[in-house]
Amino acid sequence: MAGSRRWISLAATCTAAGLVWLAFADFGVATPTIADEMHADLGGLQWANNAFSLMAGALVIAAGRFGDIFGQRRILQIGILVFAACSVVAALAPGVGTLIVGRGLMGIGAALILPATLALIPKQFSGAAQLTAFGVWQAVAWGGQALAPAIGGVITDGPGWRWLFWINLPLALVAFLVIRAMTPESVEEDADRRIDWFGLATIGLAVFALLYALTDGPTAGWSSPLVVSLFVAAVVLAVAWVLIERRVAAPLVDLSLFRLRAYDGALTANLMMNLAYAGLSYLLVLWLQNARGYSAVEAGLLMLPATIGIFALIPVGGRLDSRLGGRVPVLIGLVVLAIGMAVLGPLHADSSMWLVAVALVAIGCGLGLLSTPISNTAVGDVPGRLSGTAAGVFKMSSMVGGALGVALLTAITRGLTIADSDRAIQDSGLTGSEVDQARGALVNSSSFADALSRLPAELQKKVTDAVVIAFSHGLGMTMVVTAFLIVVATAAVWWLWPRRGAVVETADADSAP
Repeated sequence: MAGSRRWISLAATCTAAGLVWLAFADFGVATPTIADEMHADLGGLQWANNAFSLMAGALVIAAGRFGDIFGQRRILQIGILVFAACSVVAALAPGVGTLIVGRGLMGIGAALILPATLALIPKQFSGAAQLTAFGVWQAVAWGGQALAPAIGGVITDGPGWRWLFWINLPLALVAFLVIRAMTPESVEEDADRRIDWFGLATIGLAVFALLYALTDGPTAGWSSPLVVSLFVAAVVLAVAWVLIERRVAAPLVDLSLFRLRAYDGALTANLMMNLAYAGLSYLLVLWLQNARGYSAVEAGLLMLPATIGIFALIPVGGRLDSRLGGRVPVLIGLVVLAIGMAVLGPLHADSSMWLVAVALVAIGCGLGLLSTPISNTAVGDVPGRLSGTAAGVFKMSSMVGGALGVALLTAITRGLTIADSDRAIQDSGLTGSEVDQARGALVNSSSFADALSRLPAELQKKVTDAVVIAFSHGLGMTMVVTAFLIVVATAAVWWLWPRRGAVVETADADSAP
């Protein structure tokens, strides 16, 4: 596809992807306003928020496979229409139930959009232009997630929260029309048109159960019967899926894809990258609000140094990939990411915001170095007949990594915070009954603000000081643990990802990328 048409097409596909990334992150800022208007509790609205990611994560692999079968452009257009139509359902929602349904259906559209927008890139670009195109896609993805809270806050405070959904319509319409006019269809002539319905059901339910458990675990408790049952179901369904895929003639995911060791390395790096950043951004925003007193929008803006680092280093990652292969910039990026996390290790209640900014810039630089090489390897360097499936698995690893990061790092921080605050509260001169009251409020509350509000006014100042100190220390130690996990992932990627020029097994001896 020559000339400027392919770049116009890329702009349209990235617009569609950008709408999805905004929808992932802009809704949370509006939940207090929606709760007031609908007289709803925040728990129900949290499920309106989660419904989007649950549906997208459960269906993204199947959506990638549908793109390989029916054509990436066709699936992308259907996804845009579904996303836009269901935005109307959410915008007109009279209550929380309809809002949950609307957001969940939007997640179906998101699942169709994301792998198709990635898989179309190697169909239209090659060589250095392909790396640039993947870099643009990643910049839009990171930019959408970073700016979404601020954009959501401005829209909610201005025309109102329903415009978070109405704004999707004109942008989706423009993207749809440009894609229809400028983007060629990309159906592989030798693609097997059969659909593995059993494989689709088992992996979809497995991912849904896993994401549901990771989402509900922090509030329901990791030992609750529902959460434990969901984890067991996820494992059983995943095993069943592998057995099905090994036996059916036309599997949902060709398991030979995982014989590509560079692909496995890219998936590992992508999982770790999303785990680390999702957990960091969730916890650091809480720290900025609860320990430093910033508003939700201000806290979101204070995360922007990471975005600056990402934007600055995405082109560098692409150039290094072109010259040295993807392995080198990914390994360097993981090391830089670990260093950025470790910089937050000595975090305390009165830490300079410059320390936070420097750490975020370093983290962003690591993410920027990683982003283009892993997407190019995971989608651009696989056989063409598997590009949609590969993109679907790749984005599924992003969503699972993000959910796992929030759940795991929150659990670590919470445990460290409660232990530290417990010691501080006991040393604060409170009576035994007051210590028990403070400890119980912290352990049984999902947020520190809620915990403190349960205490008598005369206790709140003492406990607040203890909790802020403990939360800051717990978050810092969690970032050190995260840095260690990244180092472990770096070693795994170093082992999995072959050096450039090494002879490796291919996914299909008769196929070429």
